[in-house]
Amino acid sequence: MDDLLELLRAGLPAEALITDPDVTASYAHDMASFCEAGTPAVVALPRTVEQVQHVMRTATALRVPVVPQGARTGLSGAANATDGCIVLSLVKMDRILEISPVDRIAVVEPGVVNAVLSRAVDEHGLYYPPDPSSWEMCTIGGNIGTASGGLCCVKYGVTAEYVLGLDVVLADGRLLTTGRRTAKGVAGYDLTRLFVGSEGSLGIVVKAVLALKPRPPRQLALAAEFADAAGACDAVCRIMESGHTPSLLELMDRTTVQAVNRMANMGLPETTEALLLAAFDTPDPAADLAAVGALCTAAGATAVVPAEDAAESEMLLQARRMSLTALETVKPATMIDDVCVPRSRLGAMLEGTAEIAGKYGLTIGVCAHAGDGNTHPVVCFDPADADESRRARESFDEIMALGLALGGTITGEHGVGVLKKEWLARELGEVSVELHRGIKQAFDPLGLLNPGKVF
Repeated sequence: MDDLLELLRAGLPAEALITDPDVTASYAHDMASFCEAGTPAVVALPRTVEQVQHVMRTATALRVPVVPQGARTGLSGAANATDGCIVLSLVKMDRILEISPVDRIAVVEPGVVNAVLSRAVDEHGLYYPPDPSSWEMCTIGGNIGTASGGLCCVKYGVTAEYVLGLDVVLADGRLLTTGRRTAKGVAGYDLTRLFVGSEGSLGIVVKAVLALKPRPPRQLALAAEFADAAGACDAVCRIMESGHTPSLLELMDRTTVQAVNRMANMGLPETTEALLLAAFDTPDPAADLAAVGALCTAAGATAVVPAEDAAESEMLLQARRMSLTALETVKPATMIDDVCVPRSRLGAMLEGTAEIAGKYGLTIGVCAHAGDGNTHPVVCFDPADADESRRARESFDEIMALGLALGGTITGEHGVGVLKKEWLARELGEVSVELHRGIKQAFDPLGLLNPGKVF
């Protein structure tokens, strides 16, 4: 420990190192349940690329593991500390270095908060689409590490589609530049996409070149009520099959709607079994919403209520953003699943999840990015009740098994971390796992970067 601190202090200012165990404990884990976290030896908060390089060179020299962190809003344990590690928090590297309206790019450091970037580019008439529900807190570096999604994915895609290039500090302290800042470019292997979603296991992102889009018109939304989830899922299929491209297509089940109302008095219809939210940011959103409303009615909607203006549309979007936080009030703890299935199997996913909730006697609320099949079943439980905790974990695993059986994936946007690494091997298969481990070995031969995660 003394050698570690002495070497770190040689290249970092005193305020960039935290050793007080009461403080370092607050950096030990992210927001995931059932994920073990160790005790870090020290927390480093660098402000420059050179300081990050110094941390990694020190870690390599002393063979000390390093756990990279952003805002710790993750839901898979990917940012959890291991015993004796250096927690490398990038939150102080929070500068927006460049916004180019001509090239339609932003160049940022990893600690920039998603919402801060979104508002900054909006001033230039531009738009950074990826918008996780935690966008007011989560950082771009964390979004890149877990390949985050958001509410707009149905039209605009996920984080990976907006990362053009990266600067990455490797395990031995070397600086690697990947990708480009041009609109096109196919030189070499796509190392940029390799780092996106790697959860800090291959290198430390210290700069990102992000693609931007022109700012779209303000979106207009509608809410459609259904007597069952099957009808809402049928409406989703009808909407997508008809060729519509909504900017948002989200689903909240009755448990979620009631939780949001209890927390924020949003006035959502509590008697509905499934609430479908659709929005368009097209030049004539009212006409698009009318067409989608008709499709919802044909699928069995009991009520279709278009928002009167952009403010009411924003209220509906905020209600959806509150879903996970609201479900946390149902019980003392939650496990938030992240299973993505083909849109055509969305109804079977929700039906199967309801059966699992009944089987285990648990409250499982579901909110979903319905337009891309990404469901978030939220298992609500009391961690002080050993039997309920056991049932929560078993139901969580059964939901993942259901997703795989329906042709889906164990994670659409939250990552693997600690929580799902046993399931990753089941999804990938033996050959793929072997190749993944070979890639990890090439980038991190000593196994110092985020050990115990992903594999």
